[in-house]
Amino acid sequence: MNDIAEDRELMRRISQKDAEALECVYDRYERAVYSFAYRIVQDTMAAEEVVQELFLRVWNHAERYDQSQGKLSTWMFTITRNIAVDMLRRKSSRAPVDPTKDETLRGIPDLKANTEEQVTLNWERQRIKEAMNELREDQKQVIESIYFQGLTQHEVSERYSIPLGTVKSRVRLAIRQLHKKLAGAVRGENYL
Repeated sequence: MNDIAEDRELMRRISQKDAEALECVYDRYERAVYSFAYRIVQDTMAAEEVVQELFLRVWNHAERYDQSQGKLSTWMFTITRNIAVDMLRRKSSRAPVDPTKDETLRGIPDLKANTEEQVTLNWERQRIKEAMNELREDQKQVIESIYFQGLTQHEVSERYSIPLGTVKSRVRLAIRQLHKKLAGAVRGENYL
């Protein structure tokens, strides 16, 4: 049985409240989900909370998984992103605003930063910036709103008075274009 068929069977069993099936899904995806959540929330405790909330939702709403819409991992990463973004929104709405904090931190050198790491990060930032600048303005606006401001596609639709289907199309086209542009970096074709 291949992974996709196994995932379908596990989700069917989870929808029937089979705890063993949930353990299998947890064992299979927990690390990847945690890493993904951590990249968004940048905090170990918060990432663990996101993972816990995800698997709670998988347990309580397994019947919502529609295999015709994509792989189980894709469904879980989408839910993880939503949970993480919601967590960041809640946290930022409770956090006191301290305008001097960011400026103060920028002035303090990071003595632990590895020069090679910094060069690589700067190069990657530059490639992303160049790729973003090659997007059409309408695509760039949607991508920045969703991925850098944490808005949902529905919120982007409302904010800019764009039909939801158009927002989805722009995201899909922009991601495809970014993927083509940045694919070399993923394969390790960085010309340093």
